[in-house]
Amino acid sequence: FPYTTLFRSPAAYNRALMSAFLQRLRRARAASSPLSPASSASHPATLVVLVSLWLASVCNLPLWRAVAALPGTEGLRGWGFALAFMVLVAAGNAAVIGLLAWGRALKPVLGVMLLAGAAGVYFMWSYGIVIDSTMLVNVLQTDPREAGDLLNWRMAAALLLLAAPPLVWLLRRPVRRLGWWRQLWHGVLLIVAAVLVGVGSLLLVFQDFAATMRNHTQLRYLINPLNSLYAVADLTTRPLRMDTRTLAPLGRDAQLGTSYATQAQPPLLVLVVGETARAANFTLNGYERPTTPLLSARQDLANAPDAWACGTSTAASLPCMFSHLGRAEFGKRKTDAEGLLDVLQHAGLGVVWIDNQSGCKGVCDRVTEIGTARLADAQLCPGGDCQDTIMLRDLDAHIAALPPERRARGVVVVLHQMGSHGPAYAKRSLPAHKRFTPECQTNALQQCSREQVVNAYDNSIVATDFFLNATIEWLQARAHQAQTALLYVSDHGESLGENNLYLHGLPYAIAPDVQKHVPWIAWLSPALQARSGVTTACLQREWAHQRLSHDNYFHSVLGLLDVHTSVYQDSLDAFAPCR
Repeated sequence: FPYTTLFRSPAAYNRALMSAFLQRLRRARAASSPLSPASSASHPATLVVLVSLWLASVCNLPLWRAVAALPGTEGLRGWGFALAFMVLVAAGNAAVIGLLAWGRALKPVLGVMLLAGAAGVYFMWSYGIVIDSTMLVNVLQTDPREAGDLLNWRMAAALLLLAAPPLVWLLRRPVRRLGWWRQLWHGVLLIVAAVLVGVGSLLLVFQDFAATMRNHTQLRYLINPLNSLYAVADLTTRPLRMDTRTLAPLGRDAQLGTSYATQAQPPLLVLVVGETARAANFTLNGYERPTTPLLSARQDLANAPDAWACGTSTAASLPCMFSHLGRAEFGKRKTDAEGLLDVLQHAGLGVVWIDNQSGCKGVCDRVTEIGTARLADAQLCPGGDCQDTIMLRDLDAHIAALPPERRARGVVVVLHQMGSHGPAYAKRSLPAHKRFTPECQTNALQQCSREQVVNAYDNSIVATDFFLNATIEWLQARAHQAQTALLYVSDHGESLGENNLYLHGLPYAIAPDVQKHVPWIAWLSPALQARSGVTTACLQREWAHQRLSHDNYFHSVLGLLDVHTSVYQDSLDAFAPCR
């Protein structure tokens, strides 16, 4: 009531004042009652600590499994190390959440952390993968078709079991309201306390912890969901470390060599970019199973058994593979640059990219690109997923659509395979190519025996063998109009359950060789051998003991096509020793 009421009616003012006082007293008593909603509300810091403990324990089972498998972790000292490590992870979670969760953002942030933790533990436990910035790029670039290959009832059940209980509890739990000043002060105290607890636990086991992190670097990628947050931060801040808006020109001085001045026919080179093909499962490389019967029967192939990828995922390997930079320099680049296909176009050749995958990761942005993954063909696209041979169906028409002046000089066709993309390996081969049975028919690889997983994967290699042989026969049929050649190199390999690892995408430094060792095969028609001076017999001798990698790819293609530019390096040209 306004003070003027006091002068007009003192008695009424006193009654109103007493009534307000009694109401205030009743509310205070209700708030102090142990059965009242206000007294049962949780302090925000309590929620943060409890969620952090859940994340550090249940959602880090892959980490604790890896820690338990380390040598020397048995006994009291091992248990003490694991406990201190868990406290450190919980403290790290609390500190990070404390920085992000303020006011009304508290429950949304905690909910996202719980969902991220549940998803992370499922994929790391099921496939043995780790989560880093490269893996996050793979997730962001995955199309719905590839994402569908990862969905199954086991994933749904795991997410329900790991995320639903804490999420339901969190949504139903009332939160104590704090003023902005108390909220700020308590938030700072929480972060400081988490840092002190984390540092204290680290100091207790510092010697063991330092040695473990130094000798087993893969553990840092298993700390869930802090690994995902670090990956997000790394990708978000990448524009600060690298100019992502500028595309540096490359090879603008490219010119066609002397072989073009007197050519009777233009060159036609098909570059087949394999997908998830590991060299160890090719009969050509000594594998005991007949996965490449058609290619093995040919005498006109050159095979490089010692070839290595510059990444363990398509998102990492493909841009590096078509770059003039080697793997080491590509990772340290300050800006993106044009690639191999741009240089070929600068020289005046016709270039077309045919994609049966989820895209070229920016490699083909400035050339003609055609997708075949969703074409309708009852025989080649059963269930909606097209076999790689679909890329040959209208290839003549795609080449004919290129500018005639470029076709007259020469054409480069890139065929980007679906190949052996997992985990649904059984979908990558037709019934006619299923030589090895029984095969794993589900994308939940853990449900299958390792024999079934390998059978399904090997059948996909049989399908690749059929596709490559069919492509060579397609080129041979056009010997009257072009001097033809094929170069097949895969982007990366695959883990098939070795040491409980599946799929691919591990950080290069800790990835097993099967994710990095890839097939490299070349076929040159007699006409192109005469034109280039490179014979298949010489390549068979040289490549038998030569170590090749994606670092050689850019320069080898330029050398084979007789394209001259200042960025070409003869020392990295795999064909140069035979020229």
